[in-house]
Amino acid sequence: MTRPLSAEYVLPLRWTDQHDAEELTAYLAALSGWLDVTVVDGSDGPLFEAHHQAWAALVRHIRPEPWPGRNGKVRGVVTGVRLARHSQVVIADDDVRYSVDTLGQVLDRLDGADLVVPQNVFTDWPWHARWDTGRQVVNRAFGGDYPGTLAVRRCFAEKGYDGDVLFENLELIRTVARRGGVVRWAGDVFVDRLPPTSAHFWSQRVRQAYDSFAQPGRLVAEAALLPVLLLASRRPIVLLGLAGSAVAIGEWGRRRAGGSSRFPRTAALWTPVWLLERAVCAWVALALRLRGGVRYSDGRIATAANPRRSR
Repeated sequence: MTRPLSAEYVLPLRWTDQHDAEELTAYLAALSGWLDVTVVDGSDGPLFEAHHQAWAALVRHIRPEPWPGRNGKVRGVVTGVRLARHSQVVIADDDVRYSVDTLGQVLDRLDGADLVVPQNVFTDWPWHARWDTGRQVVNRAFGGDYPGTLAVRRCFAEKGYDGDVLFENLELIRTVARRGGVVRWAGDVFVDRLPPTSAHFWSQRVRQAYDSFAQPGRLVAEAALLPVLLLASRRPIVLLGLAGSAVAIGEWGRRRAGGSSRFPRTAALWTPVWLLERAVCAWVALALRLRGGVRYSDGRIATAANPRRSR
């Protein structure tokens, strides 16, 4: 079968309970008509077998190969990249939904670059997706958001990267840069992402705050938010000014790189809510650091990501 895109799509996943896989199966069927697809599945026995029956006729469905470190996603990514049949590789979480057009856009941006960071946008807008979009527009205002998908040249990723980090996407970005690769931020390439369940949203609040240990300046700023808010709590006019500034920052991020065409007009209004959340969760993350890191699987991971120039 001749496919229009000469690239590999790597989807690492590990499900611990039975999901409704019908929608993902339909997506994989569409993907397989556009490019070669490898699903690296770390699910336990019965789930892996059920997935194999559903997907083996559509895509290459394999188990992850050994790789040091406790982060199973890194193991899945390294396995998929090493087995890729093409020099260009798109890595995506199981909730990312490309179209053939957005795949073409992100692969085009690899021309003259070695890793491309597009922008995820939710396909639907329940309250918790709008809340989390406050984080996205703030990130866009200060440079770029970190999506659940990247495109990379195989030669820059096939040697692998640290599997004992929590913020695995940032670790891969920094690894490619340390190897001399060109990283291109493509905030105007909008790739769909399914919104999480509300339960999953809540479970990620502290985890995402812990990721800021990989960006010390950001961590200091986020930790400073809570004492600033407490000091300003008796002066409503100051709180109103702070909220207004947050909305202005969010609106700049929403409009940047054509974002106003995809993010809701109300997105910036959620920025103060997200910042309040982060002001609290930053301190919880600090407490977890003192206890050895964030719980992951049967242990803890202390490192969010390695510094830009390490290793």
